[in-house]
Amino acid sequence: MIELDAVAYSYGGGEIFSDVSVNLEQGSFYFLTGPSGAGKTTFLKLCYGGLLPTAGHVRVFGAKVCSLERDQVAMMRRKIGIVQQDVQFLDHLPVSDNIVLPLTISDRNSDLAAPDLDDLMNWVGLTDRARGLPEELSGGERQRAALARAVIMSPDIVLADEPTGNVDWEMSKRLLYLLTELNQMGKTVLIATHDLSLIRAAKAQVQARVLRISKRGVHLAGANL
Repeated sequence: MIELDAVAYSYGGGEIFSDVSVNLEQGSFYFLTGPSGAGKTTFLKLCYGGLLPTAGHVRVFGAKVCSLERDQVAMMRRKIGIVQQDVQFLDHLPVSDNIVLPLTISDRNSDLAAPDLDDLMNWVGLTDRARGLPEELSGGERQRAALARAVIMSPDIVLADEPTGNVDWEMSKRLLYLLTELNQMGKTVLIATHDLSLIRAAKAQVQARVLRISKRGVHLAGANL
């Protein structure tokens, strides 16, 4: 579903990635790990067309991202749910309105009936927070709201950038459970994280593989972490 073919990326005169070839298959579950500043967020942006490679090609759903027009990129991204590291909401809108915002922007706000939204809010454990404002949410609640917003369009791929970075271990396990549930529904999931405990916990639930960033490359890690 996402293929990087001999991809390189440079920024500010420095090369972040060189000759990276990775194929994320449909229904797969991957972790992306590496030291702080190694390029995890950059890699995710390359996967959804937020950045274009300086060499090589990125294909998403079989199409070269660099060859797509702006409207085509927008349509492609509707099939990708993105959970950003720094979660941003519109502070004047209730949590439920923030979650359905992707539908509103895409003129599909009528596609989600109230019972469906209720089910989604219940799935992430935010039913009681639906009419509250984002500023009232804890760190873990914000991440769960971000996950709900990322999957509101029923995407085929979910990319999560350090989704457990600012929450405690119990909340990390809850977020991981939600992400593994998505994978079991057939979604392709890629999680960028530095938390090896999270990776070990996931391996007990799903067939998770680990991509490690090292020396400007991205390589499949061995079984032992």
